[in-house]
Amino acid sequence: MSIGTFTLRPLDPLKDAELLHGWVTHPKAAFWMMQDAKLQDVEREYMRIAAHEHHHAYLGLHDGRPAFLMEKYDPRYVELAGLYDPEPGDVGMHFLVAPTDRPVHGFTRAVITAVMAELFADPRTRRVVVEPDVSNKAVHALNEAVGFVPAREIDKPEKRALLSFCTREQFEAARGVAV
Repeated sequence: MSIGTFTLRPLDPLKDAELLHGWVTHPKAAFWMMQDAKLQDVEREYMRIAAHEHHHAYLGLHDGRPAFLMEKYDPRYVELAGLYDPEPGDVGMHFLVAPTDRPVHGFTRAVITAVMAELFADPRTRRVVVEPDVSNKAVHALNEAVGFVPAREIDKPEKRALLSFCTREQFEAARGVAV
């Protein structure tokens, strides 16, 4: 069964802010830590990201309709600076699936697989780094399903995080693709 086609486009902080606001303030997005954000807060945050040389946000589309958010960042400068020893080719990632009242079985796994495929489409990407909240068990399971291996817990200013890594080879093995 095919879930559909996933594509990404650069996020437009002003045009997409209202849509994103509904996503990041939804109860299912609690780990995004923007539950009380106002529309202007979302605009401001994504304008900040858009202006940042080492942090980029993308709107993910499912069959042409907005369905998820992806952020990629250089962990040498954003999110993890000074918290681990980055290797050449490390790329940090966040993703958020839009809330829905009609969930599709396997959809979130398909989204993270599409996100990882997009990141590894860049030949310079050797390893993807994530730092989800230690208590976010659902995302730990998704990360494991696409090849992430936990390294250790780290303390970030806003949370205790589980630092995890996924190499291109681990991702391909998790997908069942011959390397």
